[in-house]
Amino acid sequence: MDFLYHLHNTLLESPGQYLERQLISRIDWDYPLICIKGFRGVGKTAFILDHIRKEYGNDRSVLYLNLNNFYFTKRRLFSFADEFSKRGGQVLFLDQINKYPEWSSELRKCFDEIPGLKIVFTASPVLRVAEENPDLNGIVKLYYLDGLSFREFLNYKTGLDFPSYSLEDIISNHVSIAQSVVDQVKPLAFFSDYLKYGYYPYFMDNQSFYVNTLLKNINLALEIDIPYINQVELKYLSKLRKLLYIISSETPFSPNVSKLASAIETSRATVMNYLKYLRNARLIQLLYMNGDQDEARKPERVYMHNTNLLYAIMPENTDSVNLRHTFFYNQVGSRYDIKSSSVADFTINHQYNFLVGGRKTEASGDAYAAADMVEIGEGKKIPLWLMGFLY
Repeated sequence: MDFLYHLHNTLLESPGQYLERQLISRIDWDYPLICIKGFRGVGKTAFILDHIRKEYGNDRSVLYLNLNNFYFTKRRLFSFADEFSKRGGQVLFLDQINKYPEWSSELRKCFDEIPGLKIVFTASPVLRVAEENPDLNGIVKLYYLDGLSFREFLNYKTGLDFPSYSLEDIISNHVSIAQSVVDQVKPLAFFSDYLKYGYYPYFMDNQSFYVNTLLKNINLALEIDIPYINQVELKYLSKLRKLLYIISSETPFSPNVSKLASAIETSRATVMNYLKYLRNARLIQLLYMNGDQDEARKPERVYMHNTNLLYAIMPENTDSVNLRHTFFYNQVGSRYDIKSSSVADFTINHQYNFLVGGRKTEASGDAYAAADMVEIGEGKKIPLWLMGFLY
């Protein structure tokens, strides 16, 4: 076990750039079984290592483990956790849980039979951690580590510490909130950079290779994560890749499932499954009509998950309308229920209607306007960039 502590300490002592993430304050760290999901490269490992450094330091009652370690090809997770607990261990941080066979039953056994032990583990967004998983359903607290919000990106770039706000706060007080930001920095000077490379934190290491790194992670998600979890045969991978390419070239659009099925030479049912796989992998977003709770039905519109994906896969399709709508859906949808609307572009929490557009976009009826290229709004016209301050 000592060599694992050595690996743990080496990682904690490795130089790196600290990035404050809002999720850290929302997690119930006292709960005994926590899962943190996130796309490849979104920063899950750095996130938990930063938490260990900040909260535990060199405390040997805490241990970080990467389950991709060959040690766990012969050592059962429960057996290790039991020994760790008997030696005074209190918290295990387990990275890449899906690399360990029978991970869910082993975690359940730890939860049931090792009182006082807390486990925090990371997982791919496509992994069925609670849903359709009888071992962990009802006992695991699930959190998603999203990419950086515009606020987090702005804080990192400027060294400032702007707080996040609820949507209700922004709607009610957007003028004063925007003014407090503009008094210290020009947010629009950073906005276009965020849309291109600010969502995934590996821009911190080497911005020049950002697109290459993102494309590599997209391909790994398509080639490994989705097929492994959803039992998609590799011979069908080309169809999944082609579907993502079509979506990136046409988004945002109302999908014609029959046309998509013909384009990738498969059935309508398979297209519907592929759309859900891509959504669960956090590569695309599916927008449904307000009030439509049947997600077995065709979505109203399809978007890329975030603007960085657009720039990486289909830079030719990065017109201002697409970027604005994708940014709004990504930032607002990460915290609130978002649907299509017959009177606006989006409906939030079945309550707030929003039109999304440029600086000349105005509120209409009961709909608010999220306007691009506006530093400070007025009335029901809110700066689009401020929607990036929700987390």
